[in-house]
Amino acid sequence: MKDRNTIRFSDSDRGIRAAISFLQKGGLVAFPTETVYGLGADARDERAVADIYRAKGRPAHNPVIVHVADATAGQRLIDLPEAGLKAAEVFWPGPLTLVAPVRENSGIAPICRAGAETLAVRVPEHRLAQALLKAFSGPLAAPSANRSGQVSPTHADHVMEELSGRIDGVLDGGPCAVGLESTILGFDADGTARLLRPGGVSLEDLERALGTVHSDTIIDDTAPSAPGQLSSHYAPGARVRLNADAPSLGEAWLGFGPDPDRVSAISINLSPSGNLEEAGANLFAALRQLDEWLGESGVIAVAPIPEIGLGCAINDRLSRAAAPRD
Repeated sequence: MKDRNTIRFSDSDRGIRAAISFLQKGGLVAFPTETVYGLGADARDERAVADIYRAKGRPAHNPVIVHVADATAGQRLIDLPEAGLKAAEVFWPGPLTLVAPVRENSGIAPICRAGAETLAVRVPEHRLAQALLKAFSGPLAAPSANRSGQVSPTHADHVMEELSGRIDGVLDGGPCAVGLESTILGFDADGTARLLRPGGVSLEDLERALGTVHSDTIIDDTAPSAPGQLSSHYAPGARVRLNADAPSLGEAWLGFGPDPDRVSAISINLSPSGNLEEAGANLFAALRQLDEWLGESGVIAVAPIPEIGLGCAINDRLSRAAAPRD
């Protein structure tokens, strides 16, 4: 499926207008958010969203996140409990996705929900994403702008490498600041918040704002209730070995904090100072770079990452990158 002339749109009013002209015709345009680049299509257009699935090779049972410009627009789409309204007030716009029952008159194409009665909604903070959503005046379905299961894109170049010829364009907003996908929060029948995927908002921050949050992250390869719940995901071609003290002979090294005495010739350190925010922003680009150097026969040894704050999201992505593959 390579039949489109993929255009790189500039970070300008003209670039936004050009991107919108494609979206209004049912086209596919990738755009930056503070987390990763998303592959956008009109969320009200069943055929356009189906094109996202085809371009990515995304499984039909995996729902997508719908992006809107503000919390008011989000609340028109989903029925949020009290904890959800509080989460929207505190964290929107920002790297938090809320999953709740879809409203009957939402107008969202059912394909976005992949058979679920709930819908995933986010208000991104990125300046260019905000400008695009406001000018488009509608919701955009936008999973990560990469081939399904592969490493998420944090630069426009990453999108072009994977999806050129499959999509209409990419709005180039430079590198993504957070570099990890959004946290996804759902709600139990009694309204208690439940962490469905760790991400750019930490569990600690959620609990400071909301009180108790059930944090047993869900893995579901057959009927995920939200995006990002597949066991093997965010995966480079090379194999990944976690919690390594040092690389073994022939392995590449992905470090965090001070490197061990023995480091392989092929190595990247996510944050020599041990800063989790820096590590999160660098993770996907580092995995892509190591993969390019190694190829599918290589192995990446990864230093331990603390399981606190943004480290929980980093470890989640690394564990799925290391998961067995078919």
